Amino acid sequence: MKIAFVGKGGSGKTTLSSLFIRHLAATAQPVVAVDADINQHLGPALGLDEAEAAALPALGEHLPLIKNYLRGSNPRIASADTMIKTTPPGEGSRLLRVRENNPVYDACARPVELDGGAVRLMVTGPFTDADLGVSCYHSKTGAVELCLNHLVDGRDEFVVVDMTAGSDSFASGMFTRFDITFLVAEPTRKGVSVYRQYKEYARDFGVVLKVVGNKVQGQDDLDFLRAEVGDDLLVTVGHSDWVRAMEKGRPPRFELLEDANRRALRLLEIAADATYELRDWERYTRQTVHFHLKNAQSWGNERTGADLAAQVDPGFVLDESVGVTV
Repeated sequence: MKIAFVGKGGSGKTTLSSLFIRHLAATAQPVVAVDADINQHLGPALGLDEAEAAALPALGEHLPLIKNYLRGSNPRIASADTMIKTTPPGEGSRLLRVRENNPVYDACARPVELDGGAVRLMVTGPFTDADLGVSCYHSKTGAVELCLNHLVDGRDEFVVVDMTAGSDSFASGMFTRFDITFLVAEPTRKGVSVYRQYKEYARDFGVVLKVVGNKVQGQDDLDFLRAEVGDDLLVTVGHSDWVRAMEKGRPPRFELLEDANRRALRLLEIAADATYELRDWERYTRQTVHFHLKNAQSWGNERTGADLAAQVDPGFVLDESVGVTV
């Protein structure tokens, strides 16, 4: 299952995504965690110290390796240099799977131990001083999108992505790469404004969107969220002493998380699992192609000097039955 956490800056989406990752790891389910936010905080939220978080390899720095590996023997891709963030897989492409070992994970993922379980953590890398004025952060998240386009995941396998804040993910097609998107919203006008914007943008793409109310302190907050987001409100989360201790760098054992918050995380898992029955790999592949053709026409053809529409394999559908080409 591919799961995104989105929300405005400061909404608590990184904290909640890290709690959900811990919840999955505690039940020994395989997880690939991805920090795709411009503010790289997922590693520390999962217990890494500053030095460990800073030492994580950035996906963007390994883009040539990623492209070369995913290209495989696909005859429609003349060279890795012609691959862009939206390049779709086709016959001969190499695919990524959650449980396997592969050169992409070897270079870009690091294991993080969580209360006896372990997850793979991948990060886009921070926006640095060298990027100021000359780079767009979406060029860094392009590596994440390319990997998601080539990822085959099954039931009880999880890819959890902490996304960029606000509606920035709509700068690419990455918002359609997920089985479910959890939008973390505070009970404020600003908190629900991101929800309205996301709902409007995603309306025509079959995006499953559920709201997680955060920092909810009483009935008035709950009533406000229900009035503003209606049936999209899945669950609410309030104050947590466990989270406060985690933010101080001293998290207790995860089993000591408050019962109400443990139940909330279980509801997120149930909601994600329910979307498995709704999977439409043909639509998923079709949307991949749709955004690839848009990007090719807008900038990709000019940037690479190639007709990127020719990369589309019209007979290929990504799904769990597709074998891995070696």
